[in-house]
Parts: sequence; structure tokens; C-alpha cells
Amino acid sequence: MPVMMRPQLQLSDAQRRVVQHLRIHGPTARVHLAQTLDINAATLTRLTQQLSALGLVEETPASPVTVRGRPTVPVSIAGHGGWSVGATVHPGWLELAVIDFRGQVLFEDSRPFAQGDPKVFARTLDERLRALAAERGFMRGRFLGLGVAVAGYAIGGDRNRRSVVDWIAPWDDIPLQQVLESVLDMPVWIENDAAAAALAEYYRPEIMSRHRSILVFFLGHGVGGGLIAERDLFVGEFHNAGEVGRLFPGDQPRPSGIDLLQTLRHAGAEASSLADLEGLMDSHRAVFDAWIERASAQLATAVHSGVAWLDPGAVVISGALPRAVLAALAEQVEAHCGRLFAGYRAPTPRIYASSLASKAVVLGAALTPLHDVLGARG
Repeated sequence: MPVMMRPQLQLSDAQRRVVQHLRIHGPTARVHLAQTLDINAATLTRLTQQLSALGLVEETPASPVTVRGRPTVPVSIAGHGGWSVGATVHPGWLELAVIDFRGQVLFEDSRPFAQGDPKVFARTLDERLRALAAERGFMRGRFLGLGVAVAGYAIGGDRNRRSVVDWIAPWDDIPLQQVLESVLDMPVWIENDAAAAALAEYYRPEIMSRHRSILVFFLGHGVGGGLIAERDLFVGEFHNAGEVGRLFPGDQPRPSGIDLLQTLRHAGAEASSLADLEGLMDSHRAVFDAWIERASAQLATAVHSGVAWLDPGAVVISGALPRAVLAALAEQVEAHCGRLFAGYRAPTPRIYASSLASKAVVLGAALTPLHDVLGARG
């Protein structure tokens, strides 16, 4: 078996703690970092100097407000010390995103891709990345790796072997990491698409700064989910945590994007893909409203169960649906859960609508190598 490749960037536990604190809490003065992390000032200074030399942290301009004595200069996450790529395949097209170490998007791209062979996918991606490196100088940064989000669950407890959807049938039950790395000659991580979306939702600053654990429902061609538990992606013993689609049999109405698409077609709408949903919202408002009412009740039952078992700080309704639909679903799920949680005196999770929508999958794929570098993933 080929040796698992790893990014060139390797951080010590102490360095990871500093980076994680800055990522969660934002720019922080060294004196406060030392106090919060229980590290003496000299050690903290040395750590930030090391991280600065790697291009991972930088000093933030001091506040114009002056105080007695030497002003403190906060340090923050820098972007130029590393970059990573995320990619995924949709029916008929390929999507990729390049992010820097801050998690900010440097480049997004999509192109037609009808070939299901994973080696062709890898060669297509390799050609595009080489062109990007020449055009934008990405190779001057520190490359962390490539995350690939796959629509399919793990087989035999191996996250690199997947039972996949029909449009990528050649990806089924093969060692995907080894196959892709043999073509790309770079570190590759394979992740379920909904789990990748959960990672992207968690890395949103307004989520990460407030919560340690979140439950994410991703609605697209199917119904998927992901759980961030204590700031890590929880995968389960067989790497299939979040396979919530099993709660909604495909031969019955379910809260998925494809189900909404079929509902609209039955109502006479001309729609060939999820991309057409946005343009139908005005002309078929009643159909959307009825579907949202039904789907939100289904999701609320799953949310109620998930909250009882997992006690997350937040629930995020995400997916490849128009943002207005996600917002309406979140609002109605929250109303349903308000009734389900009635009389329960402990804190209950806040329910968010995703602001990332379909982009969550490819962004989460790109975040996977970065998440691994920070030591948060086993």
C-alpha cells in the first residue's frame, strides 16, 4: 500500500494551540495569548516568531487609541504561509476552490466534466492547478494539500473507499486516495460531501467564535449531515457519522433538493437541475411554500433527535438550494423545535441558515488539509 502523503507544513502542539486560538478569537495581544494559553511570555514570543517566519501569523496594526506604556501589538492569522485546494464533481461539471491559510478564497473555478473516471478527474485537476500556479504564483506559498468531497458513504470502515452516486460510478469501492495521489503527486484527503460542508459551515467566523459543536444538515441531491464535536469533525467508528439520508427513504417524500425539483416538475414547472430552482421561486411560490412546510417538519424531527443525543451548540441548515429557501427552512425548523423543546429548561441550540449554500462542499473540501495541519483531525 502506498505511504500516506502529508503536507510539508508540520506544527508542534504549542504552535497549533496558538494558531487555533487566533483562528477562533481573532487578533490577540501576546500578553493575553500567554495568559489564556497558560504559556510563559518568553515561550509565547518564541512561538509567535516561529509562526511568523512560516508566514502563518502576522502583527496587526495597533489601535490608534494610546495607553500608558508600550502599546500592545496584536497578532493574527496570516494567509500567505499556506494554501490548499478543494474539488468535487457534480453531474456534468467539476468545481474547485483555492484558499489561503486564513481560509479566505483565492480562486474559484468550475468547468464541464462528463467523464467519470477518477484518473481523468485527477489529470484534469492537475492541468488546471499547473495553469493556476503559473498565472497566480500559488506555488510560491506552502502547499497543504487537496481535499476531494465525494457523494458517497465509506465502505468497510475505510474513508477512502466509497459507495458512490451513479454519476461517478467508476469511483465506487476503489482506493480513491491512492488513485488520485498516483496521478497528482500531492497529498489528498477524501471526505464525504456533507461532512465537508459541515467543516465549511463550522469555519464561518460567526459559528467558530460562538460554538464548539454544531450539527449540519446538507440538502442537495440527497440528504446528508455532519457533526463538529469539540471543534473536530466527528466521523464515527465506520466513518459514516451524519448519514441522515437513511432516515428519509428515497421512495418517499424527503427534504432533499431533488425531491423539491421533482415536486416542481409534477406541478408543471420546467426544471432540469437544482440550478433552475432560483428562477422558479416567483412563478411557483405556492409549491415552494408547501414543500418548505413539509420538509421543515421532517427536518425538525431529525434535529430534535440529534440535539437529544449530541447536545450541539448550533444547528445549520445548508445545501444546494436557494438561500431564501434555506432561510425559510431554518425559520420553520426553529419554530417546530420551539414546540418540541417546550418545557426543557437546559440551553437549546441556535438554528442557522447557511450563507454558503452549495459552495459549502467545495470550501469544506479545501479546508480539510488545513484542518489536518492544525492537528484537529485524527
